[in-house]
Amino acid sequence: MDSRTLQLLEYPKVLQHLSHFAVSEAGRDACLSLLPETDPVRIAERSALVREAIHFCAFKDVRLAAFPDVAGVFAYLQSPLAFLDVDGLIGLFEMLKVAAALLERLGPADAERYPGLAALVAGLTLPPKTWSGLSRCLAPDGTIRDEASPELYSVRQEIRRVHQMCTRKVQDFFQNKDLQFILQDEFLTISSDRYVLALKNNFKGRLKGIVHDYSQTGETCYFEPLFLVELNNDLQEYKQEERAEEQKVLRFLSELVRTEQRAIELTFDELVRFDGLLAICHFARHSDAHVVDIAPDGPLSLTQARHPLLVFGQDHVVPVDLELKQGQRALIITGGNAGGKTVCLKTLGLLGLMAHAGLPVTAAEGSTLPFWNNFVVSMGDEQSIEQSLSTFTAQIRHFSEVWPRIDTHTLVILDEFGVGTDPSQGAALAQAVVDGLLERQAWVGAATHFPALKAYGLSKDGVRAASVIFSPDTRKPLFKLGYDQVGASRALDVAREQGLPESILARAQDYLYLDAGDAEEIFERLNRLAAAKEEELDKVRARTRDLELKFSRKLEKLDQERSRMQKELREASQEIMRQWREGRRGRKEALKEIAQLRDSVAPSPETDETIEKLSIQAIAQGQVLLYLPWNKTGLVQEIDGKKERVRLDMGGVSLWVGLSDVQASAKERHDGGKVVLKSAPAPVTPLRLDLRGMRADEAESELSRFLDKALLAGRTEVEIIHGMGTGAMRRMVHEHLKRSRAVGDFRLGNADEGGDGVTKVALAD
Repeated sequence: MDSRTLQLLEYPKVLQHLSHFAVSEAGRDACLSLLPETDPVRIAERSALVREAIHFCAFKDVRLAAFPDVAGVFAYLQSPLAFLDVDGLIGLFEMLKVAAALLERLGPADAERYPGLAALVAGLTLPPKTWSGLSRCLAPDGTIRDEASPELYSVRQEIRRVHQMCTRKVQDFFQNKDLQFILQDEFLTISSDRYVLALKNNFKGRLKGIVHDYSQTGETCYFEPLFLVELNNDLQEYKQEERAEEQKVLRFLSELVRTEQRAIELTFDELVRFDGLLAICHFARHSDAHVVDIAPDGPLSLTQARHPLLVFGQDHVVPVDLELKQGQRALIITGGNAGGKTVCLKTLGLLGLMAHAGLPVTAAEGSTLPFWNNFVVSMGDEQSIEQSLSTFTAQIRHFSEVWPRIDTHTLVILDEFGVGTDPSQGAALAQAVVDGLLERQAWVGAATHFPALKAYGLSKDGVRAASVIFSPDTRKPLFKLGYDQVGASRALDVAREQGLPESILARAQDYLYLDAGDAEEIFERLNRLAAAKEEELDKVRARTRDLELKFSRKLEKLDQERSRMQKELREASQEIMRQWREGRRGRKEALKEIAQLRDSVAPSPETDETIEKLSIQAIAQGQVLLYLPWNKTGLVQEIDGKKERVRLDMGGVSLWVGLSDVQASAKERHDGGKVVLKSAPAPVTPLRLDLRGMRADEAESELSRFLDKALLAGRTEVEIIHGMGTGAMRRMVHEHLKRSRAVGDFRLGNADEGGDGVTKVALAD
């Protein structure tokens, strides 16, 4: 990608904002080096991965802890004689701990739902030898643990023993009140890596020992008394041994790292990639950006587009729609100065670069872009004094250089192309250039003040004209585009705002009338119409948002009410069953009250005039009917013509229902006015509960609910599958059955019924 194009569209500034969301130095460098892709497959893969990450972060607030850049460690270990110091090993350990924490956040369920992230995290490994060695040998404070080796533990024990002896001797020395007046401080200190006392300088001759140093004021000397000399000598020997043992530990750990270096490097690389990916997610969240679809034949449709640098620099940014219709390849933007034409072009080019780099763009979700592998930008004053090039010459030279590379996958941005020369010739050249670009099927975004190019935008096939809109009342820009129209250049209004004398402006207006006739008035009327249209569209959009919000609130309230009713029904049913088990209600009374509860929340079929009640004569045993309150189909087992009801079996649940609650099922065929099954009815299988794999408390709760359900269904026999195993589940089941009032008798299954893994239960009458 041409660096000049990236700079003109300010793409590096966007990467700067992106890099601020990375937690590591390596992650920030990765963000700053992110470039647009030119391969459609790579773009699709990167965009899909970013989509997954954004969706994942929306449900789980995943954040990485800061980790060091350990790339230099790997380069240092290339030398076979090199070994790492404590800082290098701590850096590796901190990096591996961040990788371990990330692996814990991404479980197996997440891997199935987010395959792209799972593939990325698959590269994160904790090399067993290095991870174990660093965990055992390095302390959280960045030092080597005593337990790193037996020899290191032993020598540090000796160092602590010497320290205790020095402390004890000094405390005994402090007990001598005759000597306390010569001490500057009553504590043990260290000078030249030896334990010393702080004495007043004028009393240093009162004791035998060695003076190591003086304070800056000269009033205190650091004195090593003779009774500490031998202990200090021992201490120095032990410390030398400690350093030697620490070197052995460092060499040992370095060798572990060297043996698993490739896996550690891969983990670091994937962690840096994940850091960059999370930075993109946080960037998208803070700027309300979305991933757009890119396809070779995709349309240009950026709705509610905002320039990302404006998003990060201002509290409110007016969005703009950048759209071309089917068959159109060029967008020509006209209108007054300071209305936002250049910003629109930069937004188009910059969002195109971001989308092709796999970055979310500051546009509404659902926006689409064509595939572009080349970006050409002609923008601003490109004159070069050193090369003796005028603005016009510099523009033409650059365009001549890139012309051979322009094809159907090129986006060309032209801001005031053709200025710097005679306006009529510049306009003719600009039209010819756009003609040539359209012949090559390139995509074009252009801004112009040339009247000829404005007319070209309204009349040329494949070109769409748009105008920046100004308020008719205040003459201030609205920073919106009015499509399929052109606008005036408003140079005099800008000059007036900048303080040019009114006498000059009046004279310029006279010249303008002589030259342009009624064109300015026509453009002004078009601008007023466009402003009114945008105002109406804003009102419609606001009304639509209000209606959508009200609708979503109604749905939410309905869901809450449904959940509340279901909860109340469940609690009431459980209370009735509890009273029945405790003997406070009869079985028929309990069934009747539960039926009443069911009818109180079930929709009444009588309210629907389109549902025709079935006659008892049209129903035969073995038919399939739809039970309206539950919206479930059931098999007719018995028919009660006197009470006009039928007994349905619905997936093992059997109950009597009235004819007003059933209707013919759509799953059946009709023959002679009677409902007939396509195949013979299946035998009713016994109600069965499988408890295998459950915890004891969970299984007992499930068993209690199952027995209640079977009793309500009018079943006389059920099966409990508990498996053989250790027998604990079987004992729990049998103890519960003994206590249950719903159970008449139970036994283990026969050999052909499942043997000791199944219990057959006969329910009480």
